[in-house]
Amino acid sequence: MIKIENLKAEIDGTEILKGLDLTINNGEVHAVMGPNGAGKSTLSYVLAGRDGYEVTAGSAELDGENILEMEAEERAAAGLFLAFQYPVEIPGVQMTTFLKTALNAVRQARGEEELDAIGLLKLMKSTCKNLGISDEMMKRAVNVGFSGGEKKRNEVLQMAMLEPKFAVLDETDSGLDIDALRIVADGVNALRAKERSFLVITHYQRLLDYIKPDYVHVLADGKIIKSGGPELAHELEEKGYAEILSTYEKEAA
Repeated sequence: MIKIENLKAEIDGTEILKGLDLTINNGEVHAVMGPNGAGKSTLSYVLAGRDGYEVTAGSAELDGENILEMEAEERAAAGLFLAFQYPVEIPGVQMTTFLKTALNAVRQARGEEELDAIGLLKLMKSTCKNLGISDEMMKRAVNVGFSGGEKKRNEVLQMAMLEPKFAVLDETDSGLDIDALRIVADGVNALRAKERSFLVITHYQRLLDYIKPDYVHVLADGKIIKSGGPELAHELEEKGYAEILSTYEKEAA
């Protein structure tokens, strides 16, 4: 279970998250939507432990452990995974090498036996097949020369192999055409399980046509200001954020 309480964070002295509360139970998919500058990506970066973001108050627990007290690699070992909005390229590092290193680091931290080259190859091929992803990209350097869709599919593959407890998707639909979006969403849906939770951060309702959330939240002014079911995403698509923001500002005054 994910439990975030009164989370406050700043960057370069500017407070972005201003007391955010959010609980995600095992097996649930929650979507966070909101206007530009609301703090959506900041939330993902703070949870993942990215440098430059200072937590000034609150907690974020994963199965009872406060991940904010952990280093980034410790959070990954505890079961957190972040799919970036803009996946980085790593020239000179082959995908197979990257996946073997990442997977064995997590397995070692969990007290599990490391995979050898043959074990990794078998797992990689079966995972690619299950997700409908060509294993040809495994012969290339990490994300180098990949299209936007390939980069996102690559992250879904990484997520499937690492088997996290909690996956954060930071605007994973950014820059994808409808075919690539469908492929990525199908990959994510294939990983849905009762022991795995998702936080899907997006600007647009279209992603939620493919990844059906259990709950939708509106993030504005560094806080969750409204929550509801999947119908809330359709409401936002039709009406925008103006009405919800106006109501929030009146209540806060």
